[in-house]
Amino acid sequence: MAAISTELNHPVCAYLNRRGQVIRVGVGTPRQTQIPPLELPRYGAERLSGIRCIATHLKSEPPNEAALTAMALQRLDALVVLNITGTGFTRRGGGATGYVKEAYLAHLTPQQDSRTLITSPAGFNIEHKQVQSPSWNISPPLDLEELAQQDLIDLVENLEAEFQREFVAQEVDADHDRVLIVGLMTDEMTPQQFQDTLAELARLVDTAGGDVLQTIQQKRSRIHPQTVVGEGKVQEIALTAQTLGVNLVVFDRDLSPSQVRNLEAQIGVRVVDRTEVILDIFAQRAQSRAGKLQVELAQLEYMQPRLTGRGRAMSRLGGGIGTRGPGETKLETERRAIGQRISRLQKEVNQLQAHRSRLRQRRQHREVPSVALVGYTNAGKSTLLNALTNAEVYTADQLFATLDPTTRRLVIPHGETDEPQEILITDTVGFIHELPPSLMDAFRATLEEVTEADALLHLVDLSHPAWLRHIRSVREILAQMPVTPGPALVVFNKIDRATSETLALAREEFPLAVFISASQRLGLETLRQRLGQLIEYAVDCG
Repeated sequence: MAAISTELNHPVCAYLNRRGQVIRVGVGTPRQTQIPPLELPRYGAERLSGIRCIATHLKSEPPNEAALTAMALQRLDALVVLNITGTGFTRRGGGATGYVKEAYLAHLTPQQDSRTLITSPAGFNIEHKQVQSPSWNISPPLDLEELAQQDLIDLVENLEAEFQREFVAQEVDADHDRVLIVGLMTDEMTPQQFQDTLAELARLVDTAGGDVLQTIQQKRSRIHPQTVVGEGKVQEIALTAQTLGVNLVVFDRDLSPSQVRNLEAQIGVRVVDRTEVILDIFAQRAQSRAGKLQVELAQLEYMQPRLTGRGRAMSRLGGGIGTRGPGETKLETERRAIGQRISRLQKEVNQLQAHRSRLRQRRQHREVPSVALVGYTNAGKSTLLNALTNAEVYTADQLFATLDPTTRRLVIPHGETDEPQEILITDTVGFIHELPPSLMDAFRATLEEVTEADALLHLVDLSHPAWLRHIRSVREILAQMPVTPGPALVVFNKIDRATSETLALAREEFPLAVFISASQRLGLETLRQRLGQLIEYAVDCG
């Protein structure tokens, strides 16, 4: 190896299994020739990969951080670095010379981590782990005879026993997904918008039942087409995921199927995007048959383009002579089955749409005005419905606590005569910034409750730091609906938790808005009166 490396004037790496068989050879450094996690024979936080790397190095120095990081990413049994010099023995018949001046033996060691509590800008507590560099041990310079005397098998067995104990402790410590969040800040985002996005994603992960261990951020002028973030950042993500025992990486933006495949191949754990987290929350929240139906449709529409096979190895046409596979029959069957299921679900959603349309028509025949509660998720819509109508709709300080629309009767003063007037008020599913298109399509039957209402109450959580952005997001979603909704009254909720500066700004920006606290029942009488005026205006305009 020393002679070949000298002749090429490049480092050379040989990868051996525990039986001493060479399974891979590459020209380059350990980082340049590393094996992707999914191609390793064994991979996991509780054990080593069963592979050792012998690498030549043209300079006389210990293994650098890049080589040690590659060892950690592959969880190698050991990394042996041979520092070579161009002067030494001459091969028979001439040729290159090479001599091993000294060797270094490096291996991973278990480490303990510490925890700290970090509060996000939204006031959401996330238990983070202090990320340390992976622990490794590097021997002093050795000659080849000293290197040959090292008992690597005994070393590996002892290390794996320690890693197993550490892994079991982690498993006991966390019953949920151990999540690493990745955020990408592009040029069109302000720092505050970026931090709000990450805080919201952390809340989504928590609502879905995951434990956020760490957040990794990167600023780029544009998204990397293959991996979203840069190559170096992908290496950092992989290393952090391994260090913390992460089993799920969540990105703050939608990922294409190819990006997911590329990232999973390099990181070695499951990778999902923000949309998949939202779909998972909806699946957990759905209680009624209609809700479950719409969630399943959204999940299948999201999943269909992400079904992947095993590439050229199973292709009928892509392989070479003698290597053409039998075809991806299993994959094709799954795609066809999903397509058929989507068609059936779409028909059922259309039937649900028609059923709800008939119910609305009956209400319209009775000439009972209707109002829909809309707003960002967790704005307090269900709490307000309960406060106004004494209903018992489920409420919680969680994102997307309500999926199924709930309609209740409410008596308010008439806008002109002050006589008691009965209206219908409907609690609807909460909106979120960049609501996934698959959810918009699947929940069209639910969202029609918004477009068919005579008027809207746009509820805003004034205690949230990003309340202005939430207003814009809701208005953007309403503008995307096929039918223009009725007039809307902005209602600021949770004023008991808002600062005086925020209240002053909201009153200046929205002088016609109503200010309430649904949980404390503040301002509800004013809201009833303004609601009567809104209904009168909507009926006159209609």
